Amino acid sequence: MFIRLTKEQQEQIIADIQRFFYNQRDEDISDFEAERVFDFVKENIAPYIYNAAISDAKYVMDSQLSAIEDELVALERPIKLK
Repeated sequence: MFIRLTKEQQEQIIADIQRFFYNQRDEDISDFEAERVFDFVKENIAPYIYNAAISDAKYVMDSQLSAIEDELVALERPIKLK
């Protein structure tokens, strides 16, 4: 999965992974090892999270569109038949 991140964001993620391993497993891992974990997450886990986010965004958009349609219907004026 293609994810655009700045160099600074990637460096922060690598540091976060290293900190996680240290805090949770008492392991010091190298930048290279942390990058491999990050690559695994990007390729195998991120698509599920991305798709869930898209689904959530679609739900919000559908809800807002429905509300707009309701507002437009409320603005309609009755037509008097002669």
